[in-house]
Amino acid sequence: MSKPRTTKANALGAVLAIALGVAIATQVQLTNERGLSELSQTDLIRLLDDISARSSRLDQQIHDLETTRDRLLSGTGSTGDALEQAQRRADTLGILAGTLGAQGPGITVSITDPDRGVSGPVILDLIQELRDAGAESIEVGGVRVVASSYVGDSSGNLSVDGEPIRRPILVKAIGDPNTLASAMTIPGGIVETIRLKGANASVDQASSITITSTHTPVEPVHAEPVQ
Repeated sequence: MSKPRTTKANALGAVLAIALGVAIATQVQLTNERGLSELSQTDLIRLLDDISARSSRLDQQIHDLETTRDRLLSGTGSTGDALEQAQRRADTLGILAGTLGAQGPGITVSITDPDRGVSGPVILDLIQELRDAGAESIEVGGVRVVASSYVGDSSGNLSVDGEPIRRPILVKAIGDPNTLASAMTIPGGIVETIRLKGANASVDQASSITITSTHTPVEPVHAEPVQ
C-alpha cells in the first residue's frame, strides 16, 4: 500500500486544529481571573459581562475553525477553498506576530505625564491588561507590541524593544472597544494607577483604528519545530 500523501488541505487542517486548541486554551483561562475578592458587586457584574462577551467570541471562533477543519480534512473543500483559508490564516498570523499592519475597532489611551511618574512596570501592566481584555494588535508610542516585546526604563526614559518612547504616550489597541475600555477604567485598574503616579490617562473608543508599525521577527537560536 502506498503512503498517505500530504496535501495542502491536510496541512491546513493541521494548522487549523492547532489554532482551535489555542482558542480553547484561551477560553479556559477566562475562568482564572484574579483580584475579584476586593471588587464591589457592580464591578463584578461588569467583569462577568466582559468575560461572557469574550467567551461568546471564542465559541464562535472555535465553531468556525472546527467547520473549516472538518471540511478540508474530509476532502469536500476545493483547492480554491484551501488556498483561501491558507491566505486568511497567514494574514491572521501576520497580524498576531506584528509583521503586518492592522486596522479595526478599538481604543486609544493617551497618557500625559509631566512629572515622568509613569514607569516601565506601569506600561507593562497596561500592555498586559490590554492582552487580557482580548486586544489583537497593540502599539505603544509608535512601536508594535508582540509576544516577545519588553519594556525598558532607564532613569525615567521609557523604551519598547529598545525603541525610545516619547511623552505624552499614545497607546493604540485593536479589539472590542467596550471590553478594552472597561479593562482600562475598572476601579483599581491601570487608569487609576496612572493617576496615582501624578499623570493623566484618557481612554477613547473608535470604530476604526489603524496600526501601521510592524515588528521584524528574529530568527530563533535555540528553538526549532517538533518533528
